Amino acid sequence: MSTKHYHDDKALWTELLPGGHHWSARIQRGAVLQLKSLGQNANLALYCVNSEDKLERYNMPDSLKGQHTAYLSTGHILASDLGRAMISIVKDDHAWNDAFCAPSTASQIEKQYGSKTFQDARNDMYRNGKDSLLLEMTKFGLYATDLSSTLNLFSKVQPDDNGNLSYVASDNTDQVIELRFEMDCLVFLSSAPHGLSKADEYSPAHVQLSLFKANPLDETDVCRDSCPQNQRAFQNNNRYYALSAL
Repeated sequence: MSTKHYHDDKALWTELLPGGHHWSARIQRGAVLQLKSLGQNANLALYCVNSEDKLERYNMPDSLKGQHTAYLSTGHILASDLGRAMISIVKDDHAWNDAFCAPSTASQIEKQYGSKTFQDARNDMYRNGKDSLLLEMTKFGLYATDLSSTLNLFSKVQPDDNGNLSYVASDNTDQVIELRFEMDCLVFLSSAPHGLSKADEYSPAHVQLSLFKANPLDETDVCRDSCPQNQRAFQNNNRYYALSAL
């Protein structure tokens, strides 16, 4: 596990995202968002778009195909549908983040845990990932037709011989994932359970969010230089932000 630091260790802010809740923000390029799981059943569904052009979005197929992988972890990027680098995963204690499964749905949550509405339980209601993300997206003028594939952080799935996916339960307590932003992004998060989780109780872990200023890229970078496709994505970013560098 790498001990290299990709930020200045001076938190600009820290916030708690309770388990089963949702969150969104505009995060600028040159920042590192640190995510720390505070419990064993962490799952964090993430979706992002270019804050300057909401039609440019995280593209799961291109991210996986370009990096020759079936999951995302340290050294990988989240690529946009225009071939640019949106987010780099510079640290990942969990070492496997599910890119195949969508955010959990209302029917999945009800089937596994039953139902608790706001009228029943107020803020302890049972939320699902998809509806939670959509609630945050509407704050920025985005709707259901704007939501595509998400990334499920802190979650691993594995296939059987027939290709059926199953959730791999693990203790995520104190695991840290750090995301370096290569583009100004609108970020949407849901800490609702993974849709394939077989946990007996609805008890998703809290996640601590902290924002840092990123250190400048070194001559060799863990994400940019992990494969030629990533180098091209960073070159596309340089062209996109060429005037900003003057």
